[in-house]
Amino acid sequence: MTTQMIVRIDSEMKNRLSKLARVEGKTTSQMVRELIEDYVREKDIAAYIDNLWNRIGGKLRSKGMSQRDISRAIRASRRSR
Repeated sequence: MTTQMIVRIDSEMKNRLSKLARVEGKTTSQMVRELIEDYVREKDIAAYIDNLWNRIGGKLRSKGMSQRDISRAIRASRRSR
């Protein structure tokens, strides 16, 4: 489900954004959505950490460790902080 957001920006900035969007074959709304998604993805530390654990788990699995061993290693790592 999507929802609307009203954002106030300087008219010159809006014109510049509109021109850039047209050059890329996108609407201004598409550009704003992409910018917000990129920003949240970059700043969302929880998602970054989850992704990191998933990559670590994948590497451990490829080395023959079981899911139980991986979970145990994660718990031990979190306790050591």
